[in-house]
Amino acid sequence: MTQPTQVLYNARCPVCRAEIAHYAGYVEANGLPVTFQDLNAGGLEQWGIDPDQAARRLHVRQDGRVLSGVEAFAALWAALPRYRWAARIVALPGLRQVASLIYERVLAPRLYAKHLAREAKRAAS
Repeated sequence: MTQPTQVLYNARCPVCRAEIAHYAGYVEANGLPVTFQDLNAGGLEQWGIDPDQAARRLHVRQDGRVLSGVEAFAALWAALPRYRWAARIVALPGLRQVASLIYERVLAPRLYAKHLAREAKRAAS
């Protein structure tokens, strides 16, 4: 039996939490072998990454490999029948590079900066 696809995400990020809640609802409704772990709940040693690395982008563990960024999204989407089309599209030549560039240079840094601001505010209160 294959291991479930495991998703590591930041539940303190409103955008991340909303997106993962959507996927988790789909997974639960369809009994799919996908699990979700909040990076703030600990247990990062099993992922081989520290909290800062974990907060910088989405991570997925599949078949013993830890993937991050667009590769992680593609792996998650491939594990969800309704979203396999998105995994196939992002795998198209050139598109994966463009998607990775946008995610790594624009989206992930913006979400990470907001994460740092929320954590600083949380520490100050």
